[in-house]
Amino acid sequence: MWRAVGIMFIAMSMIPAGDMAGKMLSGTLGASPLFVAWSRFALGLVMSLPFVPRDAWRLLRDPRIWGRGLVMSLGITSIQMALSTEPLADVFAAFFIGPGISYALSALVLREPARPLRSLLMFVGFAGVLLVVRPGLGGSPGLLWAVLAGTCYGVFLTASRALSGLGGPRALLFTQLAIATLVLAPIGLTHLPAPSLPVAGFTLASAAFSMGGNLLLLVAYGRARATILAPLVYFQLIAAVVLGWAVFGDVPDTFTWAGLVLITGAGLASASLRR
Repeated sequence: MWRAVGIMFIAMSMIPAGDMAGKMLSGTLGASPLFVAWSRFALGLVMSLPFVPRDAWRLLRDPRIWGRGLVMSLGITSIQMALSTEPLADVFAAFFIGPGISYALSALVLREPARPLRSLLMFVGFAGVLLVVRPGLGGSPGLLWAVLAGTCYGVFLTASRALSGLGGPRALLFTQLAIATLVLAPIGLTHLPAPSLPVAGFTLASAAFSMGGNLLLLVAYGRARATILAPLVYFQLIAAVVLGWAVFGDVPDTFTWAGLVLITGAGLASASLRR
């Protein structure tokens, strides 16, 4: 179990590291967020090919799989738009509206039971997101992209749960990478940045960290129960704060700190209810 926990911590550090590399591309090197989103999927697809099971290709005939892939495409594009202008920690905090969206959709669409205490904790987490975004009260408009990304992520999680019986995790991962690569290719290829060694390095790092983090996530969930590992998902917020401070010198303001505490606390408390 402890090995799985260690793998989970590494995975939850690698995913924000991939977004940090994407932010370096769009925010520092001037690459288009549209290129960053497409290149992440395209390179991730290439990296995933050795792990693709033989039955994965048949899933591409299912229109529901395409809907799931399109939602993921919009979500990753939106988060790259947010990262091009906003601090890493703020983007991740706003993005974590996703679990609440997934919880609500699972209750409304999938008819999963909604416990009153967990519903209350989801509202607390949503309040934390509002503290970070602060719509109409001095919050940055760029964070609305992160909220859209989190909303897409919540829909994606619910769709993944509904479609989990169609194929294994590696097959589903392959389909979302393949669909997003194809759908985003027209805009990604028309926004190619000027070639340089830093652009190539950060493009590769963005895709590799993201792909590696998601693969390790699958490995961890194969070694320990989800009830043990679920709270560790919120380590992404801590990693995002540390990376944002170390690389970009971004220090969250008081409202953002309060939001981070509410989001993380509500998430950990909600996850503990599954035990």
